[in-house]
Amino acid sequence: MNRRAENMIIREIYMKQIRDYMNTLVIKVITGMRRSGKSALLELTRDELKHNGVPDENIIYINFESLRFAELKKNMTLYTHITELSKDVKGKIYILLDEIQEVDDWEKIINSFRVDLNCDIYITGSNAKLLSGELATLLAGRYVEIHVFPLSFSEYIEFSKNDENENNKSIEKLFADYIKYGGLPGIHQLKWDENAVMQYLEDIYNSVILKDVIQRNNIRDTALLESIIHYLMDNIGNTFSAKTISDFLKSQGRRLSVETVYNYIEALQSAFIINKVRRFDIKGKRILETQEKYYMSDLGLRHAVMGYRDNDISGILENVVYQELLRRGYKLCIGKQGVAEVDFVAENKEDRIYIQVCYVLHDGDIEREFAPLEAIADNYEKIVISTDSLMSFNRNGIKQKNIIDFLLSK
Repeated sequence: MNRRAENMIIREIYMKQIRDYMNTLVIKVITGMRRSGKSALLELTRDELKHNGVPDENIIYINFESLRFAELKKNMTLYTHITELSKDVKGKIYILLDEIQEVDDWEKIINSFRVDLNCDIYITGSNAKLLSGELATLLAGRYVEIHVFPLSFSEYIEFSKNDENENNKSIEKLFADYIKYGGLPGIHQLKWDENAVMQYLEDIYNSVILKDVIQRNNIRDTALLESIIHYLMDNIGNTFSAKTISDFLKSQGRRLSVETVYNYIEALQSAFIINKVRRFDIKGKRILETQEKYYMSDLGLRHAVMGYRDNDISGILENVVYQELLRRGYKLCIGKQGVAEVDFVAENKEDRIYIQVCYVLHDGDIEREFAPLEAIADNYEKIVISTDSLMSFNRNGIKQKNIIDFLLSK
């Protein structure tokens, strides 16, 4: 095992998914924003293969962020390189390629490896379009996507156990740090120095914007992109549309079309920086085409850019719950119930849950948060999540849950 891997905490939720498909013809496609832990998972996969008895010569590992492999970003050069390495090797070849989107027309050579070699393929990528278009056509039914999120709160606690200063903190203090600094694994190597953490996050923000958005989408007006990002970050948990952003920026003296705003937002979504959540008419059972919400993939990036503000707490808590529901495999919409709103309608293959999120439940808040759920005429579970810890009650079958308890529940 290499020295870096020895210090890695195994994120079992993802390694189990990878193990389920090891030594199969299914191509393992690991996606997620930059610095979310994809490369670490690929290295852990390599070390696990070695531990299982696979010889070094049977494992081909290439990280396309390294200049050592710059020449291999041409697809035929990469194809020739790997086929030459495989030529005299006995048994199955294990191909592990990190940040595959850096390779021109990579889909064709991945498909060719599958046809030409006795191999097991693992690839990572930091762009949502990785699995659209040609790959979906060439490899339909032959790949599985494993999406890697920033750390959940339970993973954050696990990572903090490696630092004696963090290990002594209360669960409430750890949660306060979690919503402030976010869940990118790299912050746990910085000894909880706030200035160092925020600088690290700002550097990631700048490199992600530069590499995955501006260059990949040939964006020339970087100031406009920054303005749109700042608007989205400033309005997490609020409903608005691309026209809202366009009108706001026009009021600031910028000339732009609604289509331009949509294009920039799509570029940000493709880099896994933001997530769009559409509205769903609960009574009419249809998706609404206007007034969506946007949430950050990692709150730490937001706070490195905009600063952390206590008066944003309601939107921040919504963001945390949103990401946790995604990790648990739910598809999410915002619920419209008459004139009222339900924060999340969460569905998977077996179930649906309606969820409201608020900071604290004062007397006036109880009616506002519970009434929209009480008006829904079905028997699916309905929950109000808040930071209240001394109270836990049901009202007409609707449960109130403390947010920390919710995040740590299975």
